[in-house]
Amino acid sequence: MKLLITRSMPESVVARARAHFDVTWRNEITPGGPADCIAALEGYDAVLPTLGDRFTAEVFRGAKVRAKILANFGVGYNHIDTGAAKAAGVLVTNTPGAVTDATADVALTLILMTARRAGEGERLVRRGQWTGWHPTQMLGLHVTGKRLGVIGMGRIGQAIARRCHFGFGMEVVFHNRSAVDPGFAARQASLAEVMAADVVVVAVPGGPATRHLIGAEAFSQMRPHAIFVNIARGDVVDEAALVAALQAGQLAGAGLDVYEFEPQISPALMAMENVTLLPHLGTAALEVREAMGMMAVDNLLAWAEGRPLPNPVG
Repeated sequence: MKLLITRSMPESVVARARAHFDVTWRNEITPGGPADCIAALEGYDAVLPTLGDRFTAEVFRGAKVRAKILANFGVGYNHIDTGAAKAAGVLVTNTPGAVTDATADVALTLILMTARRAGEGERLVRRGQWTGWHPTQMLGLHVTGKRLGVIGMGRIGQAIARRCHFGFGMEVVFHNRSAVDPGFAARQASLAEVMAADVVVVAVPGGPATRHLIGAEAFSQMRPHAIFVNIARGDVVDEAALVAALQAGQLAGAGLDVYEFEPQISPALMAMENVTLLPHLGTAALEVREAMGMMAVDNLLAWAEGRPLPNPVG
């Protein structure tokens, strides 16, 4: 069976795929365009895509579809129109679990960097403008004992909450579309109450149902000393509303690993010292990326052998 791997990938993953499939490896760091996605659907039995490979409804309509599975590399799959895939007889899978701890770790990185103004301080030192320690230098938010608000209490949301609760003694409130028992002291609450926490973290899946879930109304619930962190998907947040809220002093700062128009970033956000900006590092550790790739191959092998898919979506 012919398999297309659409992007650069750990070589161990490619080697395992090659042991079972006739592999074409597009070893590029940037995604292809619509024509490339159409060619993938038309020229291969299976495709291993990832974030940025936009298999939209238009792509499916424009293709004479041969492919039977898109084994996505990553837990998020909002770049794939699962409805259009289903209509075309194409299965979609993802790689949950493998990304949980690494993404939660980056959420903690953003919380601490933003609360303690680490990015701003590092830039100050590099510019040679630090004049030495003094008692009121760069005072930030002390996170220990504060209230954490988590929006989306799935695997990643719970991993973030556990780290904050058990590591920093934080009280946890969370908003989730269904009832969740995380197994420790955490209280389910309205979105408005969660947005009023000292530290707010977004961890919901991407897709049409959550696009602009966090906008002007949600930001109006935040408190002037609070910080906002997004490690979910960029378009979950109305970026223009975030900029406006920051400019108006509705919150103290923000930490972002994802962006609404990724990889383009708002110039206004770039100019703000109270905003921490990371280049989508959520799962950027070799062992994690290898685990993600192996999970994607597991899905491909289950499909090829006629077994139930380990991680179907859509």
